[in-house]
Amino acid sequence: METEVDLFKWKQYESEIILLTIRWYLTYSLSYRNLVEMMEERGLHMAHTTIMRWVHQFGPELDKRIRPYLKSANDSFRTDETYVKVKGQWKYLYRAVDSSGNTIDFMLSENRDIHAAKRFFKKELTSPHNQSPRVITVDKNPAYPTAVQQLKDEKAMNQETLLRQQKYLNNSIEQDHRFIKKVIKPMLGFKSFSTATIAGIEVMHMIKKGQIEYYHSSVLSTVKFINKLFGLTA
Repeated sequence: METEVDLFKWKQYESEIILLTIRWYLTYSLSYRNLVEMMEERGLHMAHTTIMRWVHQFGPELDKRIRPYLKSANDSFRTDETYVKVKGQWKYLYRAVDSSGNTIDFMLSENRDIHAAKRFFKKELTSPHNQSPRVITVDKNPAYPTAVQQLKDEKAMNQETLLRQQKYLNNSIEQDHRFIKKVIKPMLGFKSFSTATIAGIEVMHMIKKGQIEYYHSSVLSTVKFINKLFGLTA
């Protein structure tokens, strides 16, 4: 993990301005050019590519730094995948929430198959804020039962974990997809997997849902929390 000095070194603008534009981009349905105009109202002139570079750098960093502060998810997982465009082609965004709607994890994938499902389940199981699932609810995707069974055979998942393939029980995660898709829409897709800003968007959504220990999900609390993550004092 880069230090705060390394992250903001040689940047033309103050760290608070950088984090402000990143927060807005990852939280609201804004394009880079929208943000350029909003910054101009504050007397700040920056190129949309500058903001883009900030988002690509700080989005994944935000995801790394927030993990230790996430509240524990419960043991009832809802797993599903939705579609996002990468290089003009539809790819798969695997996502999971618990029965209370808290985000468990997410993963952007080239494919929608057994290998991808298994990789995502492993990511869920190893995330520090998650516990071993008592039940995993999925849709009728035939890759899920095979992936779960392979993980059980490898002793990477408890034998007692129940897999339920009942689409109507997954309404909560399908509703949760909507926020992510709403923020992504003005972005008109991603240029590549390496520059996809999914991690930052998901993090801001988790904060908004109140998944941070000891912090309220108000706007001011969010600003204070993110600034603290990056070593900025009030």
